[in-house]
Amino acid sequence: MRYFYLTYSIRQTLSDELNSNEISKTASQKSTNSIQQTRSAQFKLSWSHYLKLMRITDLNERNFYEIEAINNNWSLRELQRQYDSALFTRLSLSRDKEEILALGEKGQLIEKNKDLIKDPYILEFLGLPEKSFYSESDLEQRLIDKLENFLLELGNGFTFVARQKRITFEERHFKIDLVFYNRILKCFVLIDLKIGELKHQDIGQMQVYVNYFDREVKLEDEKKTIGMILCQDKSESVVKYTLPENNEQIYASKYLTVLPSEKDFIKIIQN
Repeated sequence: MRYFYLTYSIRQTLSDELNSNEISKTASQKSTNSIQQTRSAQFKLSWSHYLKLMRITDLNERNFYEIEAINNNWSLRELQRQYDSALFTRLSLSRDKEEILALGEKGQLIEKNKDLIKDPYILEFLGLPEKSFYSESDLEQRLIDKLENFLLELGNGFTFVARQKRITFEERHFKIDLVFYNRILKCFVLIDLKIGELKHQDIGQMQVYVNYFDREVKLEDEKKTIGMILCQDKSESVVKYTLPENNEQIYASKYLTVLPSEKDFIKIIQN
């Protein structure tokens, strides 16, 4: 209990609020009651949540998980899962020091396209063994069966729109694996699933899907479509040289079907 109050103490004390030379007994009592009410309002999670949060030594990381747990109404189980899947670390990989600090102060803010992206995505809730054989349709079906879990992994503001969305032009038919809409950015998010290593043709195919949605589907007041390719493996060079330098629409991320060990996750980050 003592460690809890040391960890989550109110920064502003009674002496900070009032001039010590002018404090009356009545004013002091009112201020003390105000601080107690502030403390009560501050702790919006269960005691079990805070027991978990107190074990996180990095202040920015601990604050991030507390903010996200409150904003997204995470159960203790979901908080544990997001921590085990290193959500804070995955979001930090593509951010500079100031942006990482902002994660600890405000949680995950969705202001631009790349704020939606994680690499890798952790899909352990699908129950697929790491090295088992499965098809892209099997993976898609598992994601649909566990849609609530997948939405939590995708992040804030996602709503499901369609699976195997067919688009047709010049008597040619194409099917987009999964279509979502992000209410925060006000744009469609197209997801293509790839088993094995990402190829440049896969990126080109996604570019077709994104262009089609931008020109034929999205409304004038909506932002440009985002295309996301989830693959088991990828070459950063293939992604880099296939996409334009100013790319803000097409992204490729790895996915994992098991929670990596701490050692394995360090390798993933370093790669």
